[in-house]
Amino acid sequence: MARTSPSAKRKTVLFVDDEAMWLNAVKAAVRGGPVKVVTAAGGEEALEKMVRQKPDLILSDVRMPVMNGFDLFEKVKSDPTLRSIPYVFMSSIDDFDARKTARDIGADDYVEKPFDVVGVKSILTDLLDRFYEH
Repeated sequence: MARTSPSAKRKTVLFVDDEAMWLNAVKAAVRGGPVKVVTAAGGEEALEKMVRQKPDLILSDVRMPVMNGFDLFEKVKSDPTLRSIPYVFMSSIDDFDARKTARDIGADDYVEKPFDVVGVKSILTDLLDRFYEH
């Protein structure tokens, strides 16, 4: 079975954040690039969207009401159909403990807000290449 190159099919990134400002900022940052951004305003909405369309990568805020990013990560990684999806946390928490927790539970990366547009694009591209180019 031949693999599809990233340029042949745009990869889908699911960005989960309870703040519309950040959802819009990430969409603007990657507009016109090799990825399509789908947004969810919280963990429950993200899970609903994943049932309809499995994303190629998840970029999730840490602090959200109802279901925080760590809880969403746990649900994703406990689902056999979703567990292989690369997962990146994004947070304005400049906190050693949050970074350490993300690393300890197996997150693929951690991005601080406010984020560097070039840096976020680079992280997304690198992870998508690593997970989907063999």
